[in-house]
Amino acid sequence: MSPLLPKTWVEVSRAALRHNALQIRQALGPKMVLMAVVKSNAYGHGIAQTVRAVRGQASWFGVDALQEALEVLKVAPRSKILVLGMTLPTWMSTAVRRGVRISVSSPEAARTVPRGAIIHLEVETGLTRQGVGERDLPTTLRLLKKRGARMEGMFTHYADIEDTTDHTYARSQLTRFRRSLQIAERVLGAPVKFPHTACSAAALLFPETHFALARVGISLYGHWPSKETLVSARGAKRVLALRPALTWKTTVAQVKSVKAGTPISYGLTERMRRAGKIAVLPVGYWDGYDRGLSSVGEVLVRGRRAKIMGRICMNMCMVDVSGIPGVRAGDEVVLLGQQALRPGSGQGRGEITAEELAGKISTINYEVLTRINPTLPRILV
Repeated sequence: MSPLLPKTWVEVSRAALRHNALQIRQALGPKMVLMAVVKSNAYGHGIAQTVRAVRGQASWFGVDALQEALEVLKVAPRSKILVLGMTLPTWMSTAVRRGVRISVSSPEAARTVPRGAIIHLEVETGLTRQGVGERDLPTTLRLLKKRGARMEGMFTHYADIEDTTDHTYARSQLTRFRRSLQIAERVLGAPVKFPHTACSAAALLFPETHFALARVGISLYGHWPSKETLVSARGAKRVLALRPALTWKTTVAQVKSVKAGTPISYGLTERMRRAGKIAVLPVGYWDGYDRGLSSVGEVLVRGRRAKIMGRICMNMCMVDVSGIPGVRAGDEVVLLGQQALRPGSGQGRGEITAEELAGKISTINYEVLTRINPTLPRILV
């Protein structure tokens, strides 16, 4: 019996992921370690699929939780993995047994670390999130040493490196981080082996943030962290040819003719301006297609744009296909990504970007990608 075909699914381009990883690798230089950040279902792309595609370029993987680390190990059992988020004390022994690196971000967390744990200490430099402050740093380091932990790395996160072209604050954080490294060397009697601060924006813009390792997330998937980052990269002549790796697809469930003035969807919030055709799509906000796209979003049908009509439902939405000839049930629809026009039309292809969708719902491309429901199939193509 043939497997059930999905009605909504995500295609992930192996070639695009490998291309982006290679571009980033070359930008970082031969001495830098590349950590592919695959937390949050690899930014919506699927952990297993992404790891399979980039493990030849990335020797480390960054995750948010131990459960994600175990998913990586199924695909790449010899890889080095760092849990960037909190690890509950009850999970730490499993992390030690599986060789997974643990982040520690407070003196309290340091007190729960088991002997033999490989630790990367997160320090607070100005994000005001997780991280050990400079005042508590010596005490925390001594606690880790006393408990028999292996202090392998130290890291921080930048607070304002993506959303601006003025990187004064980021440079002040870098100064604080260097000071923390000096404190660590005095307490431990040796330099930290793997200091790291570089996210995608820092990795692409500022070589001085590289240290030993770069944690690259959004750019690995073919997206610039922000418009400001791209502007800064152009100014520094450090623009990479990134390729978006994800295409989100669904299928036309039904096509119906409707009269002018017919209300569409819940709340009667929008009506047909003229007689035409509506296509019903089996995808909604449960799938991660944001309700904020109601009446403003667009999808691709036969390579042409079709507007969302009325409110997006939990599992369905409707689009106006009046101007697209020949649409029928079973036609493939692109919610995010590219789609060619009808074969033989010679008119190229249409595209819906994560950045476009983010702009319509006042958010960022990160959220558009990561909120695609993780239960939807991810197919590596």
